[in-house]
Amino acid sequence: MAESNSASKHNRLRQLRAFCQAAQTGSISKAAERLFLSQPSVSLLIKSLEEDLGVLLFERRGPKIHLTPAGSALLETASPLVDGMDHLPELFAAKMGEVNSGALDIAAGESTILYLLPEFVKRFADKYPQVSLHLHNVTGRDGMALLRAGEVDFAVGSMIEVPADVTYRPIFSYDPMLITALDHPLAGKDRVTLHDIHSCGLILPPRHLSTWHIVDLVFQQHGLPYEVVLEAGGWEVIKKFVELGLGVSIVTSICLKKDDKLAAIALNDYFPQRSYGVVMRRGQFMSPQARAFLELMDPEFFRRPEHAGSGKTGHGSHFSGRVSADFTGHDESIA
Repeated sequence: MAESNSASKHNRLRQLRAFCQAAQTGSISKAAERLFLSQPSVSLLIKSLEEDLGVLLFERRGPKIHLTPAGSALLETASPLVDGMDHLPELFAAKMGEVNSGALDIAAGESTILYLLPEFVKRFADKYPQVSLHLHNVTGRDGMALLRAGEVDFAVGSMIEVPADVTYRPIFSYDPMLITALDHPLAGKDRVTLHDIHSCGLILPPRHLSTWHIVDLVFQQHGLPYEVVLEAGGWEVIKKFVELGLGVSIVTSICLKKDDKLAAIALNDYFPQRSYGVVMRRGQFMSPQARAFLELMDPEFFRRPEHAGSGKTGHGSHFSGRVSADFTGHDESIA
């Protein structure tokens, strides 16, 4: 009987590992590749798990599979258990006060990697030199795909809408700023109004990104026309063209540096602050190295209620609230 129970427990782990991989990748064949098993073997493990639990875990639509409500509930329960078993050596080392092995994968967009993460990457690398750190420079959609597939530990960036299968923990807040060339007529002002700005040519990120939509919404709300003289991708590119006097722009203070040859004026009266934080799969296991990095970013990260961010402010005061909270702003979703 003891041998039977042991075999059953061993098989249960194999079932759950196959199920989690299939759920994360959305594919039986991809799960099989990750587990170094044949596709029929993975299918049999999932089928036997469904029979044991008396539920249907996946809906099968052609080559693709989709979680049922029961499957979603099981994934949230099983993922931390399977991940915990797979990371047992690292967990044990962490309990002994050591984080000296393993890998850490973080998804982020270019702006986050350029402006927010360098300080924390340097501190982490100095403190944990034996951990292999990988930064995945991706757009929001690709970052979410990596996160859902379990190919990254977490993502860092900004989010407007949070899907049901992930959690977003804001940590930092940054102010909206008007930037101009140093010799621009508005450069010497401590405060500007939208009326001051609307006749200046604007340099904005491409139209499909959220900054453009936020600017359009705010000017429409105030009944003011505006002109976009140049579309340019990337804050550094926009800053360079503003410096050259080709127009002005509305950016987030995260991208501003002390040595920028620009004038910057806060626009908190009209535009919302932008939060940056951590995106995780709901209920996922956090490896010791992931926990160590998050605690570098925010020492209170694991002591704070799940949906409460510290809101550490990058520059200036908090937004007073003239734009809907749905427009907190993100150009690259988790970027």
